[in-house]
This record gives sequence, structure tokens and C-alpha cells, in this order.
Amino acid sequence: MAEFQDYVTLFLVWLVSTILVRAIFKKNQNKGNRPPSPPALPIIGHLHLISQLPHQSFHKLSTRYGPIMQIFLGSVPCVVVSNPEIAKEFLKTHETCFSNRFTSYAVHYLSYGSKDFLFAPYGNYWKFMKKICMSELLGGRNLDKLLPLRQQETLRFLRLLQKKGEACEGVDVGGELLTLANRVISRMSMSQTSSENDNDVEEIRKMVIDTAELVGKFNVSDFIWFCKNFDLQGMKKRLKEIHDRFDTMMEGVIEEHERERKKRKEEGEGAAEFRDLLDILLGIHEDESSEIKLTRENIKAFILDIFMAGTDTSAITIEWALAELINHPHVMEKARQEIDSVTGKTRLIQESDLINLPYLQAIVKETLRIHPTSPFIDRESSESCNVCGYEIPAKTWLFVNLWSMGRDPNLWKDPLEFRPERFISEENQVDVRGQHFQLMPFGTGRRMCPGTSLALQVVPTTLAAMIQCFEWKVDGTVNMEEKPAMTLPRAYPLVCVPVPRFDCVPSIV
Repeated sequence: MAEFQDYVTLFLVWLVSTILVRAIFKKNQNKGNRPPSPPALPIIGHLHLISQLPHQSFHKLSTRYGPIMQIFLGSVPCVVVSNPEIAKEFLKTHETCFSNRFTSYAVHYLSYGSKDFLFAPYGNYWKFMKKICMSELLGGRNLDKLLPLRQQETLRFLRLLQKKGEACEGVDVGGELLTLANRVISRMSMSQTSSENDNDVEEIRKMVIDTAELVGKFNVSDFIWFCKNFDLQGMKKRLKEIHDRFDTMMEGVIEEHERERKKRKEEGEGAAEFRDLLDILLGIHEDESSEIKLTRENIKAFILDIFMAGTDTSAITIEWALAELINHPHVMEKARQEIDSVTGKTRLIQESDLINLPYLQAIVKETLRIHPTSPFIDRESSESCNVCGYEIPAKTWLFVNLWSMGRDPNLWKDPLEFRPERFISEENQVDVRGQHFQLMPFGTGRRMCPGTSLALQVVPTTLAAMIQCFEWKVDGTVNMEEKPAMTLPRAYPLVCVPVPRFDCVPSIV
């Protein structure tokens, strides 16, 4: 129904646009040597060709128009790339021209007027915030220090699954993974978790899911100039609700941190042995001599970035991996045998065991190939440039279609098959840290995801524990359809009964 309403909206916009002059559009389209492009309609450009799953629409168009093509989303010129060599030209050779990310209305609104880090323009503020992020939260030394925290939350998650399994109750796997990721990120960044109250947990879960959905939705008002002041798809009300819920939560957390900071100063205590990220941000906010002055809105927008980048993505990847393993029981059994050979049946798998689990690592890579964390790498050109012989104007949006490249038969043999063995052979030792452009789920270059190292510890370790400790029972085959969002969630929840294999989950004190 939602997709039908979107098409009705586009049709009405197109109908109105027929009374306007098409010459301006043609003039912009025909300047210089541009990539191949499908026939466009006045004003709306190619919006009528884009479904609620844009990566799939772009993939279909690329099979006809080639691995680089030009698309007009309303009046916004875009380039869609679905080839690793061409992607390398944009993201490495011409990286300085494509270091910015475009900002939609949804992102602008939720980030307190574009005061966040993830979508900030490349410059001094972005560099400063990335340095803080890497040195105080996601750097190797900090990740090692926070290992006990991750272990505690993983044990809590596994104990919940064990209780459900013993009672033969089904579990919404994605929902529980989202709660696990949320608890880890909350404790890492703010030294606290969401409430144990089921309603509060569900509220956090819904906020993350709704944010990813709205940020990933193609909003007509972003692309057609005379629609900018109209809420044709009813997004503004939902965005305000999400923003208000998050702001209320963050104000409470910030006020609590400020009270604790004031108390420590009054009692003459020095810096705490471990300060969380929010403490550090508040310290910068209060420091008049700081090289970058952070506002309260900067802090809240940055924490929202951490929530979104660190919870939704890892939970979705683990859920997709488990779904593939359930549909491919021989792969599940092979992974389980590898894990058992390392741990026996006496202890739980640990992050330090990952180096001895090459097949598990291959499963994660294969999952990221077919179900990338985000279907696109998106950028915006900061100046005009010539790439692969094509003139690319300033303010052009770039979509590198990772989803499409993962399904390219020229890059992968039998690309639609889930076959982790493809990453075991010596000739296919592909890394996922942005050096191999056929598989870069975390991006590449200076704007690569700063949480890559954390994800590559949490995702395989959590998945390994789920394989090691439980048999996963479902009715029939797991549906593998996708749902529209900024990330790549499943269309239908993965509901399973986790049957304990043996008691390898230590009690939580």
C-alpha cells in the first residue's frame, strides 16, 4: 500500500510538471560527456523508475545501461556505479572530490540541523569528531579495555535465549540482537543501558528501526524543488516524534552526567579511571580553549550517530547470517564442527578464538557480500571533475551499488548461491576493510566506517556463540525478502526456537 501511495504521489507531481518547460532539464542533461542514462520525464526525472528498494531498481537499470549511468532524481543529478574498477576511480583516485555525503531532509532534521558527524562535510569539524571517536571509543586499546563489557552483555543475551529455548518459546532474533547491540553501545558511550522494562526496550528498538526506515526512504520533497515545502509522504510528523523521543532520552542522560561531573568537582576528585564518550564530549563542550567548540546539539547528534551506526547494522548482519545458515544446514553444521574443534564442549567461544575460525570468518564475508550492511556507498561531489572520461558536475550524488556488485557474475561465480567456501581459497583472500573494491561493506578511504574493527569482533563472536550453543528451529524455509531502510533489514522477522545443545553459557552473577 505504501509503495502504491508513493507511485500515486509521483504521478500527480508528473501531471503537474507537464505544464512546465522541459528545455531547462534537457539543457542540464546534455552538458558535456555524461554517462548513459534512461529516458527521463519532465521534472521528476527518473523517480518513476525507482521502487521502495532503490538498490534493486538501480541494479535492474545497470543491466541495461551499464556499470556507470546517470540518473536524475527530480532535479538532482546522480551517478550510479556497480563496478569495482569504476568505483575505485571515484572513491580512491578522485577521493578528494567525493569526500562529502549528501544530506536528506530526514537526516538534517534528526541530526539537529546537520550537526552530526556521519553526514558532516569533510573538513575540520569532521576530522576532529573522527579523532575523538577513534581515540576515545573505537580505537584498539579502548576496544580491548571494553571487552569484559561486551562479554557480559553477550552472556546476558545467551542466557535469555537459553531460557526461551528451555521453555520451547519462539524468539524474534533480530529484535533481541538489536537489544544486545543497543546495550553494548549504550554502555560503551554513556555507561548505561536502556531500562530492563519491556516497554522501554521496545521503545528503543522501535526508534532505531523507524530512524533507519525514514532516513533510507526516497522523499519526493528532497528532489523536486517546488515540493520542498510540502510533506507529500507524511514524513515530517514521524520524524518529529522520533526526534522528540530521542531528545527527551538524551536530555535525561546528559543532565545525569552533568550532576555527576559537578559532584566530582565539588568533592575534589580527579578524572575517573574510565570516562565514557559522553563525559569526554561534555568536557570538550565546557572547555573554552578547545580547538572545536561543541554545542549541546552537536553532542546529541553525535550520540545518535553512534546509536544508529553501531546497533542496527551489526544486529541486521548477524540476523541475515543466521537466516542463511538455517536455509543451508550443511554450512551451519560445518561451522559448528569448526567451533567445537576449537572450544570443545566445555567453554564458550571468545573473541580471541576468531583467528582459529577461518570458515566462520568466510561465513561473515559471504553474508556481507549478499547482504551488505548498507546497500550503497553514497557521496556528493564537492566540485566538477572528469571521471572515466565523463564530466561529473559539482553537487552530483554518487551511489556505489554494493548490493549489485555482490551479485555480479563477472565478479563472483554463482553469485546468488550462499557459498562461504569461495573465501577460503588462496586466490580469493578478499579483505572487507576497504582495500578490495569488489567487497567493501564498511566503505573505503577517509570516510570508511569508524566502527569496522568493533563490528568485525562483535558480529562473528556473537554468531559463533549462537551456532555453538543452540539448534535453531523454524517452520519451513526462511523468507529472504528485504525491507526498505537506510540499512538492509529483513522484510519479515526471523522467529526461531533456540534449542540448547548443551549448557555452555555460564551463569551471570
